[in-house]
Amino acid sequence: MIQIKPVSDLRNKFPDIEKLVNKGEPVYLTKNGYGSMVVLSLEAYSNLTDGLETALYKADAAAQNNSRRYSHEEVFEGLRRKIND
Repeated sequence: MIQIKPVSDLRNKFPDIEKLVNKGEPVYLTKNGYGSMVVLSLEAYSNLTDGLETALYKADAAAQNNSRRYSHEEVFEGLRRKIND
């Protein structure tokens, strides 16, 4: 179930937020009724970003060895392919 809480709960009810996050559920925080941020466990965040830093590093290294400039579309398309491999 999607967990949506006011951002004030982060301060006032931190243990409750922490329990939800530690169960593996992201908690969406709102400010004045609008989405403000998402709180994730370190494990969930790591699962989302696994391989991304490596792919960025490899893309940067390739760019350093090549004088050609790449557009952001080309870079992100290359990253998407590497992540999905």
